[in-house]
Amino acid sequence: MVTSSATAGTMNGQGATRKLAVHCKSVTKTYGAGGAKVTALRGIDLDIATGELMMLVGPSGCGKTTLISVIAGILDRDAGECTVFGVDFNTMSASAKTKFRGSNVGFVFQAFNLIPTLTAAENVAVPLMILGEGRSAAVKKGKEMLEKVGLGERYKSLPSQLSGGQQQRVAIARALVHEPRLIVCDEPTSALDHETGHVIMRLLKNVALKDDRALVIVTHDARIFGFADRIAKLDDGEVKSIQTPEEMNIGVAK
Repeated sequence: MVTSSATAGTMNGQGATRKLAVHCKSVTKTYGAGGAKVTALRGIDLDIATGELMMLVGPSGCGKTTLISVIAGILDRDAGECTVFGVDFNTMSASAKTKFRGSNVGFVFQAFNLIPTLTAAENVAVPLMILGEGRSAAVKKGKEMLEKVGLGERYKSLPSQLSGGQQQRVAIARALVHEPRLIVCDEPTSALDHETGHVIMRLLKNVALKDDRALVIVTHDARIFGFADRIAKLDDGEVKSIQTPEEMNIGVAK
């Protein structure tokens, strides 16, 4: 198990003390009961600073998706500590949790989870409308975000009219449109070619590098490892190591 010397409020990085976006200490999560009980997380220790792009890597079934679901407040942990910008989801009511997550967390699901009856721009606008923005203004911002991910001309298309890679870019645009402080991505480049994947990663990196935000990415895509500030390797529900790309002899992406 890897432990961190950071406190729950700050951590040192690149010669300066930065605020913590995510603090996990001894986090556990199990599914099922009795003979069917499966332990997905076995005492996770992980700190992620504001302005940091953290990647979670490891074999399928090692706990990566469970961990980001706990961090994003989608799943409740069984034990341990986990805070996002100092807020503990397990202490909040369901409505308070939903409100905080809607304002502060952007999630890119591996399955995209687009609404089939809405256009691309309308799908991207959903987080804004949930937060109370008018439909017309929200859809306009959705269209602008689609332009940033290279899909401006497809803003009227339904998900069924888009390729898998295009649907993935819509999902990424939806996660970014409300300018959340924490962006959590599950395999954001898995359906993208090399060039488009790097375009998306540069966009995500620019968002994550803002002082008050952080980005967590689960990936098997070694092509994008160089975009990370640090890479946490998970196996069997534990963090086995945390290294920079340089420490792993991986070139830093530009």
